[in-house]
Amino acid sequence: MKRVKKGKKRTLMQTIALSTLVLGTSLLYTPSVSSAYAATNDNNVEWNGLFHDQGPVYDSVPEPTSVQSVTLKFRTFKGDTTGVNIKYYDTADGLFHVIPMSWMSNDATGTFDYWQGTIPASSSQKYYRFQITDGSSSVWYNANGPSTSEPSSGDFYIVPNFKTPDWMKNGVMYQIFPDRFYNGDSSNDVQTNAYTYDGTPTEKKAWGSSVYADSGYTNNLVFFGGDLAGVDQKLGYIKQTLGANIIYLNPIFKSPSNHKYDTQDYMTVDPAFGTNANLQTLSSDVHSTANGPKGYLVLDGVFNHTGDSHVWFDKYNNFSSLGAYESQSSQWSNYYTFQSWPNTYASFLGFNSLPKLDYGASDSPVRNQMYNNSDSVAKTYLKAPYNIDGWRLDAAQYTDAGGGNGSDAVNHQIWTEFRSAVKSVNANAAIFGEYWGNANPWTGQGNQWDSATNFDGFTQPVSEWITGKDYSNNAASIPASQFDSWLRGTRANYPTNVQQAMSNHLSNHDITRFGERAGGDIWKTYLALIFQMTYVGTPTIYYGDEYGIMGGADPDNRRTFDWSQATTSNGAVSLTQKLISIRNQYPALRTGSFMTLQTDDTNKIYSYGRFDTTNRIAVVLNNDSASHTVTVPVWQLSMQNGSVVTDKLTGKTYTVQNGNVTFTVDGHYGAILAQ
Repeated sequence: MKRVKKGKKRTLMQTIALSTLVLGTSLLYTPSVSSAYAATNDNNVEWNGLFHDQGPVYDSVPEPTSVQSVTLKFRTFKGDTTGVNIKYYDTADGLFHVIPMSWMSNDATGTFDYWQGTIPASSSQKYYRFQITDGSSSVWYNANGPSTSEPSSGDFYIVPNFKTPDWMKNGVMYQIFPDRFYNGDSSNDVQTNAYTYDGTPTEKKAWGSSVYADSGYTNNLVFFGGDLAGVDQKLGYIKQTLGANIIYLNPIFKSPSNHKYDTQDYMTVDPAFGTNANLQTLSSDVHSTANGPKGYLVLDGVFNHTGDSHVWFDKYNNFSSLGAYESQSSQWSNYYTFQSWPNTYASFLGFNSLPKLDYGASDSPVRNQMYNNSDSVAKTYLKAPYNIDGWRLDAAQYTDAGGGNGSDAVNHQIWTEFRSAVKSVNANAAIFGEYWGNANPWTGQGNQWDSATNFDGFTQPVSEWITGKDYSNNAASIPASQFDSWLRGTRANYPTNVQQAMSNHLSNHDITRFGERAGGDIWKTYLALIFQMTYVGTPTIYYGDEYGIMGGADPDNRRTFDWSQATTSNGAVSLTQKLISIRNQYPALRTGSFMTLQTDDTNKIYSYGRFDTTNRIAVVLNNDSASHTVTVPVWQLSMQNGSVVTDKLTGKTYTVQNGNVTFTVDGHYGAILAQ
């Protein structure tokens, strides 16, 4: 698999009196706030005072309707600039427009000026950047940060009438591979030699044993007995012990394999997982507040392809009706694309067991079956009695007409129609697509997905910084400065409400486990969890990652859950519980601004701020094995001298002195300093 594109590396920041050095070196010295900012109109814009994002402090309406104007704030050092302009591109007329900003106020410390301007309401999408001037000097600023020349990409978004689900922004997701989570009903277990698929029999193995098939069997037909009853019985662990409130299940519909990505029947829960009634019960219990916080249930939508045993295809003559593989006159013959009937047909990534669906024209029967009809797959499960809350879209980039590779105009048409269909049933339903790179083509217009799987902007950079491995367990190490640069560049790919709903996972069913990449060092899992729960996006825990479960590439990343670890006597589980509680306590950690405070490559320190109109929080991460005394420049968050911050992880308090907080942070650990 190709490495995903990283965010752009930042250039040298202009040297200023207080001075943070070049990105990639330590923050060696920060003088007193009271004497540091001798900002003047000297034809030199001081970059370290500039800030804007679309958090609640700087954007009046993060998700505007077409009749809401958007008032923006921009921050500079006090007295440093002679003017700030908003320059925005309006898709309605294809032109740039300039709005001069007016001085608004100073911050509480007297360090910064705030400027304000308003972009008028309309239904058209807009992109904006800022021009900051100090006499003859000009600096540009957009989501990629400051630059000397006017940028051509990376602007902030205004997408009227685009709403992503608040519960997704504010929740914590728990991903479950059902066969490996918990066996709640042994009566439905798939036994050894229960059936064969493509000539290979099933194999039942004992919980906790190797996931690899014994001789004569195959990995995809190894079963352990996990089921929906098991998920239901363990909701107390998920919702109370951990505090997660969104359950995302890998596919649960009838299929011959353990992974269920080769669907045989979309309208029937696989018998090994239970019944449709079990799904109804699980959904009701997830939504209930009797067993913890109100929850949400997301199912895996495998809409790009079916299995070759589906009645529409019926390669193995399982049904009395004629499938597309059996007869060219089949009622489902146009559901698939045959190059040479019957044995040469379009399939997902060349796997013949996964024939691709042909979505054809806009009135194609596949579109109707999958999402358009009132009894379509997508709508059926969103409605009573199932009432699920959203769909995760598997291999969504490949969905198309005619058996191609997707990612074309037809693909985007399909997902635009899918969004309309889903939102017509439940406007608050979530739609997030599987994509391993920049998912902007599906999220940047506000008409397809709400968000995506954040391999590019979370999984990969976190792995490389903390473990020195990419998500495929290959050597790949980056310093803190490059980590920060990567994060900034990938955030700039998306509207803010998409960023806040991106699925941020350390592992999932397709890549090696984070614990494996960390070499079993549980402290690296601690550090990753601290970042995961304080970064922008929806923290997504792949079952077992909360205790550092090990596992290599598929199928080893799908080991059975070790229930002896599922207690707060396990340090990582206890930390996960605490972190989710902290995240729930502070909206700033969910929908607040994100500001880089410090990158120290020598000592492997990374710190950043999360803040809104109520709270200011500095998060400090130490990626070294040794503890370090750090000085965090919290003046950037307008924390006043003499004010107190509390580390929510330890309960210790610290006083802001000379604009900084100084304390010691343990190796491969962190601090969450809140006020």
